[in-house]
Amino acid sequence: MTALVLPAGRTLLRQPIWMFAAAAALIFVGIAPHFVSIGNAQNVLLQSSTIGFLSLGLTIVMINGNIDLSVGWVAALAASLAVGLQSFGVLPAVIAGIAAGVLIGLLNGLIVWKSGIDSFIVTLGTMAAVRGVVFLYTREQSFAAMNLGYSAFGSSFIGPLPTLGLLFLVSASMLEFVLLKTVHGRDAYAVGGGRQASMDAGLKVGWHMTINFVLSGFFAAIGGIALSTQLGASTPDMGSDLVLWTITAIVVGGTDWRGGQGSLVGTVGGVFAIAILRNGLALMHVPSFYVLVILGAVLIAALVWERKLGTI
Repeated sequence: MTALVLPAGRTLLRQPIWMFAAAAALIFVGIAPHFVSIGNAQNVLLQSSTIGFLSLGLTIVMINGNIDLSVGWVAALAASLAVGLQSFGVLPAVIAGIAAGVLIGLLNGLIVWKSGIDSFIVTLGTMAAVRGVVFLYTREQSFAAMNLGYSAFGSSFIGPLPTLGLLFLVSASMLEFVLLKTVHGRDAYAVGGGRQASMDAGLKVGWHMTINFVLSGFFAAIGGIALSTQLGASTPDMGSDLVLWTITAIVVGGTDWRGGQGSLVGTVGGVFAIAILRNGLALMHVPSFYVLVILGAVLIAALVWERKLGTI
């Protein structure tokens, strides 16, 4: 079973993204003004949280042999609900946003399970549908947070660490424990490595995949709400680029897009590598479209590296 190759997936050779992140940081130390400071390190961690939250659930979905292209627009919908419904209270609004993410994840999982249609096609359709819902609900308008405490949460700290960044790290640690130490985690690798073999072995593959899609929707909603607390607002187009950054972080972190291989440790490394690149280049006043070019080059390099290792 694929779970047997899991220890190899934990080696540094199979997770060069941490070396890349460290090398990028060292380069920016020499060339980017103000890169070396406690405040900037805090900014990098805070900026990592949005993509980080989205990447957590999606990593498990990809290890499971599926994909969820809807996470960016689920994040946008959750943020729009959490900000737009604050007249009913902050907590009910946040719960509504999270519930929307969970329901969309459940819908994705059930359709993939019951129809047998590839998750790429299913979530591509969901992505388009949720995007339409976002624009219909917001009427293409941004929403400003009515509650000052909501916005303050996005810039709050627990000790020296940004609250959102700390929550991301804690969530990643908990999910890594699930992957390594629980039956559900071991089954994720098994199903991703061989779905038919897992069914023959008696695993409830359909429900298992559905639970992982629910996790993806839940963390996508958390990521969108986290971003809206930082902005103090939600914008209808905030989900447009999130799925690109998220999938890139997961893939460069060593998760095999075909399933059966990956880890949250690698994904977190991918998230930090992207955050360091974006932060350092922004400090150097590099235009944003160059950042996309560099990001694409990094993604291709990671895929080439994995092919040389024989994982693709």
